[in-house]
Amino acid sequence: MRSVPTRSALLALMCFAGAAIGAPSATERALVKRIQAHEASSIALLEQLVNVNSGTMNFAGVRQVADVLRPRFEALGFKVRWEDGAPFGRAGHLIAEHPGRGRHVLLIGHLDTVFEPNHPFQRFERIDAQTARGPGTSDMKGGLVVALAALTALKEAKALDGMHITIVMTGDEEDSGRPLSLARASLVEAAKAADVAIGLENGADDPKTALTARRGYTGWQIDVQARSAHSSQIFAEQVGVGAIYELARILHTFYEELHGEELLTFNPGLIAGSTQLDFDPKNLRAETFGKDNIVAPIAVATGDLRTISPEQLERTKERMQKIVAASLPHASATITFRDGYPPMPPTDGNRKLLEMYDAVSRDLGFGAVTAVDPRRAGAADVSFVAHEVEMAIDGVGLLGRGNHTPDEVADLRTFQIQSQRLAVLLLRLKKR
Repeated sequence: MRSVPTRSALLALMCFAGAAIGAPSATERALVKRIQAHEASSIALLEQLVNVNSGTMNFAGVRQVADVLRPRFEALGFKVRWEDGAPFGRAGHLIAEHPGRGRHVLLIGHLDTVFEPNHPFQRFERIDAQTARGPGTSDMKGGLVVALAALTALKEAKALDGMHITIVMTGDEEDSGRPLSLARASLVEAAKAADVAIGLENGADDPKTALTARRGYTGWQIDVQARSAHSSQIFAEQVGVGAIYELARILHTFYEELHGEELLTFNPGLIAGSTQLDFDPKNLRAETFGKDNIVAPIAVATGDLRTISPEQLERTKERMQKIVAASLPHASATITFRDGYPPMPPTDGNRKLLEMYDAVSRDLGFGAVTAVDPRRAGAADVSFVAHEVEMAIDGVGLLGRGNHTPDEVADLRTFQIQSQRLAVLLLRLKKR
């Protein structure tokens, strides 16, 4: 579990005074007051959203979350549409656009959670005045509520007029539809028309940080075949080592030759080998039958590969393929890669946007914001669009801890911090 700032530290961040390095404008001060005034209704909306089960494969639940949000965006002047997800095997996406002039900002969120209807973790629960427990409280229905609070404040302050903002809320971030290129086509298309991308995820759950880079995710599978024989003949010239030793060689060589490179990781998640092997790659299940006195003729392993740049990804794939091809006697293996989330490498543009966000935070009295170590964050939808825009950051949503577990909570003390920061950042992006 990640460390979370202490209550005193968070309260200090929320003091609208001493730490400021610049005076907020009259409009920025108005945004702050409006967000403060609407906090109770924003938390009530979060409770309403969390209490709708929207596990990725609960299509009706995902659409119900969209139905709750749609009129709220329409009331702010957004043109809202639902993209049906049948072509890629998921519920679909909610897309809202506020037409305007000047810099085009893309906000990115998702409607789904990892908790399906058969999971016991289903309801919003207030633990205390500062903490709410529930599926999606921080990952990331809280981020959607932060965005609505910021946009509502901008609307009430008459600052939303003229802003060009698109928000894409995917319905399958936690379990992407296939083909992935089709499931993310509308998100990429929106990014091609945008200048800035901002992810509403909860990042590293620390109000002193945001993300300028995320590692990508690629799946891999190794299939091994070898000669079978009585175990007494293993290592004989005419038999060789069998499939399990060959698979062990490959994985060990991966570790020996690849581990240690900065921001590169590769994890085997399933290994199976025997005389008979029934492998289900879709559900990652394997049934085996064998005997200790038979040299295993078949083995399989699957895993993931995390990289920080497209160059690192391609270089690592080539090295893995070379290792797999150097087979032991009478064994052969192949490796296949499954496209996942692309990497979001750090760029000068991303750093520039973080500098703006940091300045906003300081001016509001919330202190400095620095970049998160990419190893502390997984893949996210912003990675699909980062290369299409001038600047991108992520991790500006409601913060908490325990994501993807029944211990998921939102730290409600960060609602004001994140909502005010986002509202003022959007205002300053409009003026530049």
